[in-house]
Amino acid sequence: MTDFATRRRMMVDTQVRPSDVTKFPIIDAMLRIPREAFVPDSEKEAAYAGRNVRLAENRVVLEPRTLAKMLDAVNIDNDDLVLDIGAGFGYSSAVIARIAEAVVAVEEDEAFTSEAQSLLVEHGDNVVFHEGALAQGAAEHGPYDAIVIEGGVAQLPEEITAQLKDGGRIVCLFMEGALGTVRVGWKIDGAITWRFAFNASAPVLPGFEKQDAFAL
Repeated sequence: MTDFATRRRMMVDTQVRPSDVTKFPIIDAMLRIPREAFVPDSEKEAAYAGRNVRLAENRVVLEPRTLAKMLDAVNIDNDDLVLDIGAGFGYSSAVIARIAEAVVAVEEDEAFTSEAQSLLVEHGDNVVFHEGALAQGAAEHGPYDAIVIEGGVAQLPEEITAQLKDGGRIVCLFMEGALGTVRVGWKIDGAITWRFAFNASAPVLPGFEKQDAFAL
């Protein structure tokens, strides 16, 4: 029988801590949430590998290092309302739920939503699941203190940034070819100011592709 608890500790000790993630709530959440429960059965053995775990076409569970560093960079607090876009089976939402006051998880795949809602009954009781297009977010539950996008972004829809509180933060993995750049944005007086965080890679999420400019 696979000892996932040991693998979980190894994941934190070899992938998360060495990546300069030192905030206790993030470390504690990643030690407690069983990542293997939130991936397809065929991928359970790969749940703690240092790579993205495939869920479907252009959909992944972000590698542990990437998720941990994103959460560290966006600096979620225990009184924050967080929008988690592209939640998949709910792993990221369960992790964030242990750090934030509440999470609104957005997923557009019905099969993912059904599985996630079942898992989050046990692992994230302060998560509200919203089924709908990823690129539309969940405006009815906002505005949000922080927004986390669980996949690559080529172009960020204005509809998403509109759901961020003034003074709020958003973290995105902007894909530019094969290599992506994670940036954190602060919303100040309605405008987003970005800063570089680190490099990572993930498939671009549906609805976050680069839109061709209209030309006559």
